[in-house]
Parts: sequence; C-alpha cells; structure tokens
Amino acid sequence: MIIETRSPEETFQVGKSLGEKAYPGQVITLTGDLGVGKTVFTQGLAKGLGIEEPVNSPTFTIVQVYEGGRLPFYHFDVYRIGDVEEMDEVGFDEYVSGEGVSLIEWANLIEEILPENRVNITIEKDLEQGFDFRRITIEERRKSNV
Repeated sequence: MIIETRSPEETFQVGKSLGEKAYPGQVITLTGDLGVGKTVFTQGLAKGLGIEEPVNSPTFTIVQVYEGGRLPFYHFDVYRIGDVEEMDEVGFDEYVSGEGVSLIEWANLIEEILPENRVNITIEKDLEQGFDFRRITIEERRKSNV
C-alpha cells in the first residue's frame, strides 16, 4: 500500500492510524533518509497507542520504552550501532517477541536479525511534488507456511 501525504500533520495521522490498529507482538520497521519524517510518523503511532508522553528518537540509547498506552511501545533507533551483536545487549529479542509493539528506525542496518513477520514502512520525499510531500510505502511481511 502506498499513501501520499502533503504535510507533517498528515504523516502524523498515518502513523496514528497504524498505532490504533497495532496488536501485541507487532514489529514495524521504518526506513527513510534523514529528515524525511520518521520521528513525526513515530509520534503519530505512539499517539495511536494512547501514549501521551513526548516521543523522541532514542538515537543515543538505542531503545526507548513507553508503557503509558494500551500496549507497551518499544522504539528502537539503530542508526548508531556498530555491530548487530549490540542488539543482544539491549534485549532486542525479548522486546520483539514480547507483548508490546516494536518500531525499529533504520531497520535496514539490522536486516539479518529482524523477525520474518513484520510491517515494513518506507518514507520518501519527492521534492518535485513539494517540500512536505511524502510517499509512505507499507508492506506487510508474513512467514510463508508452505
């Protein structure tokens, strides 16, 4: 599915809608260039989960945990990890196999340890469409049982 937004508020609303539909154990990956709106999208998702506290990118802590909503929210930013093994140190497997919703920014950097069942989201700019234009691609991946 591809959704086009034309303002940060619309990008926030797409995230909020996804958060309202999120379920326990859901893993969401989020990729896109710097400044494309990943944080705005994530803030919307948190709002959709009922989280009222401020949500910012956990760039220096790798994971930020929010428990004030209808489900726990585990927000990862793996931009600065040097090695995938660092994810073991923060308890990555416990989070993504838990009862909360995990959102992983820069997930392409840890592709080899991502669960097969996940929702991949890519946010892209297209300046020809306008400064605030965003193309949000949402792809659900499921492990095949064939």
